[in-house]
Amino acid sequence: MQGGSCHRDIITIEDVSFSYEQKQVISGLNVSVKERDFVGLIGSNGAGKTTLLKMIVGLLKPDQGKISLFGEPVSRFKHWERIGYVPQKNAFNPLFPATVREVVLSGLYGRSKLFSRVTKAEASKAEDAMLAMSIEDLADKRIGQLSGGQQQRVFLAKALINNPALLILDEPTVGIDAETQENFFHMIRHMHQRHNITFLMVSHDMEWVRSYLGQEPIQMNGKLRFYVKHSHELENCVENDLTHSLKDLRKSMDRRASFVF
Repeated sequence: MQGGSCHRDIITIEDVSFSYEQKQVISGLNVSVKERDFVGLIGSNGAGKTTLLKMIVGLLKPDQGKISLFGEPVSRFKHWERIGYVPQKNAFNPLFPATVREVVLSGLYGRSKLFSRVTKAEASKAEDAMLAMSIEDLADKRIGQLSGGQQQRVFLAKALINNPALLILDEPTVGIDAETQENFFHMIRHMHQRHNITFLMVSHDMEWVRSYLGQEPIQMNGKLRFYVKHSHELENCVENDLTHSLKDLRKSMDRRASFVF
């Protein structure tokens, strides 16, 4: 998945294989994702989509092969704040005893500082992220009290709070209505075209994938299909801070239609 030669590798997957018990899910996968690529990952149930994402973020280890992030092997990678990860909604425990604000703030802490003392600057970042996702009025509610669409916005705010360089989305529009999906895709197109973010998204929405990423996959491995759009010429964005930019986008979207999950 080569972009321009001047663009660095964000994700490098070299000869990776993975099996559950005796069933091989991924075999000999080689993928290179360049800076500011948007990669759509498509495949039937059991094709290994979520398995691959979990290996990329270090939650699973490949049986063989190597995965690197920003040129560093996943096993040694420390800068998790550079990555926003939104897992499948059904991976979340609705009884998790945290408020929306706490969940969003946890996106700042990486894996070692969960629920540390919050500074004023951190609290301000959380407010910005919640405003960008239209969930500021839900800040003190328990995450388990929210609708599926509201929860997705919370997890997006958590993933975006650090202005990530890599955003990984695992079927982010499952369980939300058509209008909300349209607004979501409008938002991530804006993010891809105007900000220095690389995307890897698992999706079942073939219509959107083909309309934005192209009609044919650039690469296939078993049942996995990789659709890729390069966006290496960064469009000008007056506001370079992602959450501020998204707040402006939200205002324009609110004018044309309600942005309700």
